[in-house]
Amino acid sequence: MADQLALDEVVTFTSDLIRMDTTNRGGGDAQERPAAEYAAARLAEAGLEPVMLERTPGRTNVVARLEGTDPSADALLVHGHLDVVPAEPADWSVHPFSGEIRDGVVWGRGAVDMKNMDAMILSVVRSWTREGVRPRRDVVIAFTADEEDSAADGAGFLADRHPHLFEGCTEGVSESGAYTFHDGQGRQFYPIGAGERGTGWMRLTARGRAGHGSKVNRENAVTRLAATLTRIGEHEWPLRLTPTVRAALTEIAAAYGIETDLSDVDALLEKLGGAAKLVEATVRNSSNPTMLDAGYKVNVIPGEAVAHVDGRFLPDTEAEFRATMDRLTGPDVDWTFSHHEIALQAPVDSPTFARMREAVQAFAPEAYTVPYCMSGGTDAKQFARLGITGYGFAPLKLPEGFDYQALFHGVDERVPVEALQFGVQVLDRFLRSA
Repeated sequence: MADQLALDEVVTFTSDLIRMDTTNRGGGDAQERPAAEYAAARLAEAGLEPVMLERTPGRTNVVARLEGTDPSADALLVHGHLDVVPAEPADWSVHPFSGEIRDGVVWGRGAVDMKNMDAMILSVVRSWTREGVRPRRDVVIAFTADEEDSAADGAGFLADRHPHLFEGCTEGVSESGAYTFHDGQGRQFYPIGAGERGTGWMRLTARGRAGHGSKVNRENAVTRLAATLTRIGEHEWPLRLTPTVRAALTEIAAAYGIETDLSDVDALLEKLGGAAKLVEATVRNSSNPTMLDAGYKVNVIPGEAVAHVDGRFLPDTEAEFRATMDRLTGPDVDWTFSHHEIALQAPVDSPTFARMREAVQAFAPEAYTVPYCMSGGTDAKQFARLGITGYGFAPLKLPEGFDYQALFHGVDERVPVEALQFGVQVLDRFLRSA
């Protein structure tokens, strides 16, 4: 079990990493190097030999390997990203890069996404060095840049240019799983990620006839684009149940003593109450218009109008997604992916999933540990190119009323100290058994 120093260090490391402003504004505007140097130094102190790698100066990644006792066993990748999304200090109760520890809570951007997990990894590895512990299988540790944008300077770069560092890795664990979800009726769930929807960020371009704003114009690019976005925003995507989502619905329903009727999923979701939030975003594909750009003067009809749409698709539905977008955009609007990543699916009956479940239940025996599919995406998509099956497993024990999902990219992001210490204990137990 992780020692007291590990429980103290995870708090210190989380706070220290938050104070390093690694904001990723997109388009290459980020500097992860200070956090990478910090993580590499902590690993080196534990006797590992981390390597620091950059595609672009300042966009630094760290990779290290901890050798296991069984050289014939497949290796396990444990990874976390170092960058964070922007934060406006004026909107926060505390400065987002203060790393302030107040009333048993660590505040700041990255507290849940995902410098907390980075700190857990460092704390566990260092505790093993103090105890002389070695895992059964090799554990490859990776801290990446650029996850909050394209991953081109981060996991994508590592997978494409340095695949040898991940030799033997067949499975990986990272963010967005094994956190406490309170259903509002006294039940606690710990969803473990076993799938991700694919990413289809799209650029839509409508072209028409430019002209004076006072004249009749039946070929108005703005009108064409607006009509298309209305169709996309109002489109009702059909139900598409993946094996992970089926398993999630079945196990959550069982926790309520409800018979699983997958012939009417919407009715089943209503019966699940608050727990429906764990699956409702992943029973369908989605497409949400998010950005608009057209014109330069109010009395000039532009010849072109552009919009961006955040599209997400489930495993084995990408062809349907593309065909639907072709139909919704029609002949007057062109579309293309501005960023595209595959959907992922991981088995929920694997020994690794069982060990993750057991590790959580050892410290939260009153809870229900269930599989789920993430509505968004992580660096697991990049590492999937190397044949690595990804799971979401960044354990946190959270109190009632602590809205974990709302704090992702939200204002006043924070994490309780007790949640971090729970996470270290669970992660330690899992990795020892993995």
